[in-house]
Order: sequence, then C-alpha cells, then structure tokens
Amino acid sequence: MTSPHDGTTVHDGTTVFAADAAARHHGIALLAAGPGTATLRMAVTAEMANGHGIAHGGYVFLLADTAFACACNSRGVAVAAGADITYAAPAHVGDVLVARAEERVRFGRNGVYDVSVTRGAEVIAEFRGRSRIVRDPATGANGATGKTGADRPEEPA
Repeated sequence: MTSPHDGTTVHDGTTVFAADAAARHHGIALLAAGPGTATLRMAVTAEMANGHGIAHGGYVFLLADTAFACACNSRGVAVAAGADITYAAPAHVGDVLVARAEERVRFGRNGVYDVSVTRGAEVIAEFRGRSRIVRDPATGANGATGKTGADRPEEPA
C-alpha cells in the first residue's frame, strides 16, 4: 500500500496478506486488519481433511499463522521467531473457521500475539506467535544493524 501523503510504502497487515499466495490458494480471506490485530476466515474443504476425516492440523495452523502475520506486520516488516498451537476441538469439512489475532505485548523489536481459531462460538485452537521486526517500514533500515535494504540486499523481507 502507498501512503497518500508522501508516496512511501506503508507496511501493514493488508500488505503482507496481499503478497501471501499460500493463504489465498487455500481460500483464506482477510476480514479486518488494524494495528496489532487481524481477523481472517477459511472454509474447510475436502482437500484439507486428514486420514481421520477431520481438518488437518496444518491447515488450522496455516489460518492462525496467517492471522498472526497480518497482525505483527502492522508494526513493521516482521518474521516469526516461534509459534505453538493447542488444538481444542476438531474442525470438519464444511466448517467455516475464523482466526482473530491480537497483540499481547511488544518489547524492542519483539512481539507476542495470541490467535483464537473459532467455529461460531466454539474454540477450535489457540495459537501463540512470537515475532521479530527485521526492517523499519519508514526507513528500510535493518532493525539490528541500521543498514538499509540497499546496503544488505540479501536480507529477507
């Protein structure tokens, strides 16, 4: 997205989602994104079922991780430093899942985000992600070195 004020690139949850081909390929839709938050939706298809006939946990993780990415990238160019998930109930083919990500705390270039994946009012999974800002969105400077992307083109975005 481009800032209407000065033409610079603005990095937010919608920007990272627009570039996420994996999420779009699996039918994930971005419902809302704001500072430190995001809400996404995914319908469980037959292709997402595991050998037990329920949603494969990897797809539930994909939905939660994508919500996490949208929320933490609202603070700058961020990558995951780690994540874990607890599955509370199975999801079934035809279910529509919603993932809501919320920032819990930021310290330095680090952040902690919780994501609840629900089917209606029922919690399917709880996800906790830890993020790290790798580049300042305003200057392009690397958070660790202060060098710009032009100085270090090999740095991941």
